[in-house]
Amino acid sequence: MDLIWLSHLLLLLALAGCVYGLVAAALAGRFARRPAPVLVGAAPSVTILKPLCGMEPNLYENLETFCQQGYAGPVQVVFGVQHAADPAIAVVRRLAQAYPALRLDLVIDARQHGSNRKVSNLINMSGEIAHDVVVLADSDMVVKPDYLARIVAELSQPGVNGVTCLYHGVPAHRGIWAHLSALAIDVQFLPNVVMGTSLGLAKPCFGSTIAFTAEALAAIGGFEAFRDDLADDYAIGEALRAGGGVVAIPTFTIGHTCVDTDLAGLWSHELRWNRTIRNVDPAGYAGSIVTHAFPLALVGALIPGAGIHALAVAAFALACRIVLCLRLERAFGLAPHPYWLLPIRDILSFMNFAWSFVSGAVTWKGHDYRVVADGTLIPERSLGRDAGASSL
Repeated sequence: MDLIWLSHLLLLLALAGCVYGLVAAALAGRFARRPAPVLVGAAPSVTILKPLCGMEPNLYENLETFCQQGYAGPVQVVFGVQHAADPAIAVVRRLAQAYPALRLDLVIDARQHGSNRKVSNLINMSGEIAHDVVVLADSDMVVKPDYLARIVAELSQPGVNGVTCLYHGVPAHRGIWAHLSALAIDVQFLPNVVMGTSLGLAKPCFGSTIAFTAEALAAIGGFEAFRDDLADDYAIGEALRAGGGVVAIPTFTIGHTCVDTDLAGLWSHELRWNRTIRNVDPAGYAGSIVTHAFPLALVGALIPGAGIHALAVAAFALACRIVLCLRLERAFGLAPHPYWLLPIRDILSFMNFAWSFVSGAVTWKGHDYRVVADGTLIPERSLGRDAGASSL
């Protein structure tokens, strides 16, 4: 069977992906140059929520960056775990000793309120919220000392009732898998979000940071409203916007620690990300096939009869990826990447993208779930509901 038509189709998609990448590179520079707002008046009091689960690489260093904020107002940090034997507790106690002047609270509560364990943790933690502004941030994030001030300044702007943050990859070690994970964030996630938001095609909200007022949290039903959502961050953003406000995205990025040490771990968590996006925006996710320009061109070039021009398209696609990577590094002040990993990264991403359509199953923090059409998590096994709480 003559498949040259398929080669031509793949090459056209690849060229569209090249255009997409070059436009994203241009938009990234424009996005990063936007003027940052300045907080006028007294700095409001802030509660930072940090749900924890187990000992992650660099956990102490990651959490410490949130304790080193140069913020003018009162700050409380609430840490939450669901098991009294969780090794993250020892990390929190070390922080309490290192920063005695900072209010650090620890909640240990095993109650399970729904299928999303992170949200259950947040529900248990929410009773300790003491301040007007609430900032939720995942445990693997790394921030600079001006992070809190810039987030609150964004939240203080007229019409804004939520703030979320772009993030970049920070390899936790020198291994190839951590670098491949960081590349996925920096050359796939970042440009896609910049493109989507710049053109008004996407309204994202990320677990890297979600900031809102305590009043806004109550208005959207508290964390209880999201206890069964796989994409809880996206759902919170949608709820905030439904209240008539805007979820702002500042011009800076924060760090996401990439800890993968093998292919299985990298594949598993990227598959969960992809299936989450697929459930949130199935049409947009399917259309994102054009962002895989290099693998598409490579497959097109391998079809018999494709010709030398197919290899030229593949080379051009790879060159466009390098240009995009360089532009993102400059726009957001990122460390240089090992560019020789880009073709490996792109092939792995395309394979994961294709496999994400096979099943809706996900593994999250060691637990298996099915994901139904509306994004709701269904546990594969029944979840225990032990109760009990304590605080530091």
